[in-house]
Amino acid sequence: MQRTILHVDLDAFFAAVEVLDHPALSGKSVIVAGLGPRGVVSTASYEARRFGVRSAMPTAEARRRCPGGVFVAPRMARYQEKSAEVFAVLARYTPDIEPLSLDEAFLDLSHSLSLFGTGMDAARRIRAEVLDCCELSCSVGVAPNKLLAKLASEAGKPGGVYEVRSDAVQSFLDPMPIRRMWGIGPAMEQELLKMGVTTLAELRALGPEALASRFGSFGRELHQRACGIDTRPVETERVELSISAEETFALDVLDQAVLDRELMRMCERVGRRLRDAGLKAGVVVLKLRRADFQRITRQTVLQPATDRTSTIHAKARELLRRWRQENPAVPIRLLGVGVRPQAESAQASLFAAPSPEASRGADAVSDAIQKRFGQRTLTRARSLKPPAGED
Repeated sequence: MQRTILHVDLDAFFAAVEVLDHPALSGKSVIVAGLGPRGVVSTASYEARRFGVRSAMPTAEARRRCPGGVFVAPRMARYQEKSAEVFAVLARYTPDIEPLSLDEAFLDLSHSLSLFGTGMDAARRIRAEVLDCCELSCSVGVAPNKLLAKLASEAGKPGGVYEVRSDAVQSFLDPMPIRRMWGIGPAMEQELLKMGVTTLAELRALGPEALASRFGSFGRELHQRACGIDTRPVETERVELSISAEETFALDVLDQAVLDRELMRMCERVGRRLRDAGLKAGVVVLKLRRADFQRITRQTVLQPATDRTSTIHAKARELLRRWRQENPAVPIRLLGVGVRPQAESAQASLFAAPSPEASRGADAVSDAIQKRFGQRTLTRARSLKPPAGED
């Protein structure tokens, strides 16, 4: 059976919510970004994109490119609220939904299409309902698989609906520049350009063997993508691949006490998200960026898997201490901690030490208070800055 896959992508989502809540911003170059000296752009409105402002661009660069832009700090709680409204609309069409982020998702309509007509009929209805119920614009791609559906939604932006039919796959893909294909980053693009490959048609013409000899098994996968082949299912129960928190400091930090405090705050956020999702972490990852922009990652396995903040913090702190012993005089520009949840909770070892009930209770009380009164109402003393003059 040929599948009917939709990719729904909200247009400039964060910026669109800001305009929705503040109508005076309509028609202006709205840029949602970190406002500090080392902030980065989260989302730019289409008016701002005309000036070359893009996501992940340093805020300072965005200010240079768009001096008349309106810069707004992100309001994640509000974006999550609007995202939930949109996903409620999508759920009216199929239970087979794979969320990718707050503002995009795949839908598999293969088993519910008879209720809505064609894939294009359903896409048009979804676009209209999101606009009517949520007051937000979205683009929708329709195709036989996820790869093509995502490329189709990009072709329909902003606010459009685009279909890639099974008999028009190559005519759709062939003219595209290679950088449009998922998995081809700047480095691989340069390698392919050296080989004389500029379009997906030229990539496909190389054949799987030639690509495999240059790029290994990924070369064969690239050839399949250039042919529009993608057998991945829409995963309705996706385990979050990673949960993380990070901070870019306004000034490079060498003081270990400052790093320890920030690490605890991040571990609290990560632990809370784990517990909210009903997951347990099997791996802790420490992320660092030095003042010279060199990136470092360290990781360790958790046995048994856990959702306890104290355990995650202890492992992350140990990784940071080890790195600091090897690099005692290197200031830190960015600090981050993340975990990789397990798909299923592993069976606890018969010989594992029991989890202290006091620690479990502290997490439960902390979560309950912060959910009711806000995330800054309660925190561990270890994450607090000492009064001036005290160590």
